[in-house]
Amino acid sequence: MRPLAIIGPTGTGKSELALEVAERLGGEIVNADAMQLYRGMDIGTAKLPPAERRGAPHHQLDVLEVTETATVARYQRDAAADVERILAAGAVPIICGGSMMYIQSLLDQWAFPATDPEVRAKWEQRLAEVGVAALHEQLAQVDPAAAASILPTDGRRIVRALEVVELTGKPFAASAPTIGAPRWDTAIVGLDWETTILDERLAKRTDKMFADGLVDEVRALLARGLRDGVTASRALGYAQVIADLDGGGDGSAAREPTFIGTRRYVRRQRSWFRRDHRIRWLDGAAEDTVDEAIRTWRHVS
Repeated sequence: MRPLAIIGPTGTGKSELALEVAERLGGEIVNADAMQLYRGMDIGTAKLPPAERRGAPHHQLDVLEVTETATVARYQRDAAADVERILAAGAVPIICGGSMMYIQSLLDQWAFPATDPEVRAKWEQRLAEVGVAALHEQLAQVDPAAAASILPTDGRRIVRALEVVELTGKPFAASAPTIGAPRWDTAIVGLDWETTILDERLAKRTDKMFADGLVDEVRALLARGLRDGVTASRALGYAQVIADLDGGGDGSAAREPTFIGTRRYVRRQRSWFRRDHRIRWLDGAAEDTVDEAIRTWRHVS
C-alpha cells in the first residue's frame, strides 16, 4: 500500500475523482484544502456534504473553529498521523486538495524554521502601523523572491517571511522543502482543464455558491467569531462577502470579486504545481481519469 495524492487547481473536480478512486481501491480520503479544515465553512469551500461522500472515510475536515489559526505545521503533523493510521489498517490514503504548501509539507516533510515571539510581534506591530502594502514593499527590499511569491494582501505570510529572514539571515525560500522522493512513495496525479473551460467552471461554481446561500453562511459564521479568525476570515468568498457587508451591501456584490480572486488563485496554483516534476497530469475533460489515476498509483516507482 502507498498513498495517492490527487492535486491541482481549484474547481477541477478533484473531490469527485478522489471518491471514484476511493470506491475502486477501498481508500480513505485525507483533505488537503486549508479552508475545509474549518467547521461551518461548507458552501464557500465546496466541501462535500456527508451524504455525498459515498461512505468513504474523510480526514482533516471540520477540525478547526473559525476563530482558530490554521498552520502548515499543524496540518503536516495531523495529516501525517492520519496517513500512517490508514496505511497501518491496510487501506489506501488518498490525499486530495489544492493548498500548495500544505501538500508539499506533507509529501516532502517540510522542516519549519524556528519562530520567535518577540520578532513576530515586532513585525505584526509594523504591519499594524504601516499597512500590508507598505510591509510587502519592505519585504521586497530584503527578499525580492519572497515578495514575488506572496500576495501583497497576505499580511500573515509577509510577517512570517520577514520573521524568518531576520532569524535565519537567509531568504525565506531557503526554508522551503526540496522536491525529492515523496514521503511514503506517494503517487501524485494532477487534475486540470484547458484554461477557457476551467474559467467557465469557476464562474458556474461561484454562481452556485451564492445561489446555495454563501452570504447566509458568512452571516452565521460572523456570529461565531469569523471576523476574529486570522486565516478563516481571509478565505476566498468569505473575505469578499465580509467586505461587502461591511460596506453596507447585502453580500451579492461579492460574487464578481470572488470569481476574479478564484481565477487569480488558480494561476498561482498552476505556477506552483507545474514546478513539481513528480506530478502526472490528467485532463479533466478525459473519460479515463479514474483508470489513469489508478494506473499511476499501481506503478512501482
